Amino acid sequence: MNSPTTTSLRDVLSREIKIAELLRALIVVGPIVAAYFIARETALLNLGLVAVSLLIPALRLHLPPKAIAWHYLAILVTFAALFLAAPVKPLFVVLTALAGFLAVAATRYGEHFRTPGNWVFIPAVYLACEVREGVSASEALRHAGVIIASSPIALALVCAIRIYDQRRQGDVATTFGRPAAAWFLPALATAMAVFAAAALVEILDLAQGQWVMWSAASVVVGDLTASTDKLKQRAIGAFVGVPLGFLAGMVLPQSRVGYALAVLAATLTLISFSRYVLGFGLRCFFIALAASFAGGASGIAEERIVNVLIGGTFGLIAVALTEIVWLRVLRRPRSPG
Repeated sequence: MNSPTTTSLRDVLSREIKIAELLRALIVVGPIVAAYFIARETALLNLGLVAVSLLIPALRLHLPPKAIAWHYLAILVTFAALFLAAPVKPLFVVLTALAGFLAVAATRYGEHFRTPGNWVFIPAVYLACEVREGVSASEALRHAGVIIASSPIALALVCAIRIYDQRRQGDVATTFGRPAAAWFLPALATAMAVFAAAALVEILDLAQGQWVMWSAASVVVGDLTASTDKLKQRAIGAFVGVPLGFLAGMVLPQSRVGYALAVLAATLTLISFSRYVLGFGLRCFFIALAASFAGGASGIAEERIVNVLIGGTFGLIAVALTEIVWLRVLRRPRSPG
């Protein structure tokens, strides 16, 4: 007979953790991590982000394999464009802002397009920065090539999950929702925030600049109140998760196995938790822990926290500016026709 404590713990876990999504993410990302251990190829761990980025919209929107394939193609094209543009800093800044704009502007054709739009922008920007961080141009090109060449594995695994779910549940999306009437202002705010974030990263040559750009886009979720709340959640997650991950990394020895498991756990937090603040906090924890296992934890806490706050601030400013300008346009008296 279960004790009240056991029952209460089970209830909390079932409420906080999306068990079904977590199991599917493990099925998708697990083989990729296993391949990393066999091949000793670091690029394969980054492939896990591509896999989860495909899985999240596929599960939330009940996408058929054909739609997943289009989403996959959009990720690869955006990643390739940003990766190739990275050596030309002004071009990279403009293309990154354009990617942010398009991720939101797609809601013009259906409000649910925001989810796949976000999960094109996030992996493309993250990987375009990550594969070039601290390596030569030739090594970065090899790393990107491995990701692109092995990416059909991620596509196949996600499609297999959806085919299985379709046969059991028959849930196939036939629409992406109604077109969003107010799509332009959020798209413009996202582009402004990402442009400012990317420009700052390139001008100051900030390490792990993808966190600044990701955060800038992430907080643009509606009006200023909603965006402020999103930044608060990200700030709490970073302030708590990053230092704890750093401290845990100081206690534990550097380990290739620990690094891979920490990266796996960080990837799984993208899909596994009901509350955003909890998922983001744990993601910060595991990323800091992974950096510790890799021997690069010096300054990681301050760097991640500052990047999250800078990017989020750009997002808030962009939302505020677009709201102010739009209100002025609405209040402007129209001349009689």
